[in-house]
Amino acid sequence: MLQQKLAQLKQILASFPDVVIAYSGGVDSTFLLKVATDVLGKKAVGVIGVSPSLAQAELQEALRIAREFNWTVVTIPTHEMEDPNYVQNPQNRCYFCKKELFGELFDFARSRGFHVIADGTNVDDLGDTRPGLKAAAEFDVRSPLKEAGLHKQEIRELSRLMGLPTWNKPEMACLSSRFPTGVPITEAKLRQVEAAESILRTLGFRQFRVRHHETLARIEVAPEEWTRWLDEALRETVHREFRALGYRHVTLDVRPYQRKLTPIQIVGHRQDESH
Repeated sequence: MLQQKLAQLKQILASFPDVVIAYSGGVDSTFLLKVATDVLGKKAVGVIGVSPSLAQAELQEALRIAREFNWTVVTIPTHEMEDPNYVQNPQNRCYFCKKELFGELFDFARSRGFHVIADGTNVDDLGDTRPGLKAAAEFDVRSPLKEAGLHKQEIRELSRLMGLPTWNKPEMACLSSRFPTGVPITEAKLRQVEAAESILRTLGFRQFRVRHHETLARIEVAPEEWTRWLDEALRETVHREFRALGYRHVTLDVRPYQRKLTPIQIVGHRQDESH
């Protein structure tokens, strides 16, 4: 069944005259770009939208993988931070983000003579609340992974078989997802969160989030990494370095990190991560 779905994906991609892929370096878009390049060669190009909500570590990793596999990848600026609808961080913030991204991809494709835009949406994404899907529909963005009936775990397995380093990569989301709904997003706050998560990454944590609540940083980690917090020296390091970033309080959430969060109340705001 897995190979049948892969064959179907290749058939779908072969029907495209060419394709511009919204590439982020995540599990799905990396797999899609790999297969698209295998099928279409240089008629497949990955495009990374660069903005303050994209962590530099994620950008550099995506570019490194593209170089390693000799894929065609370019970067373009996106300007969602200039849209007050996005900055005010409403519940459908992702719609405004994706509308900006797909609009830029549409202009890029048109200027370069490309005819198809595609993203890494898979079947499992249809069960989430994803305002970005509305934006994709508005720009006729294709989702070949979804069309081929591929689920996330199947994409990971195929990625492993293909030797892609992202096969077991933790799921990521843009830095704006770290803020409670309704709390305005600023570039300074994004940089603060990015720096805080960089500290945890340097300390060897793998699956985590730093939720920003103004002067409080709420850390979520995967259950298998909880025991690391028994190390007093590690706790002191995190506390000291987070304080240096401007956080007055640093706390570890008693609930583990999970991709879909039940909305909760903390310091007067609701927060959830929907993409």
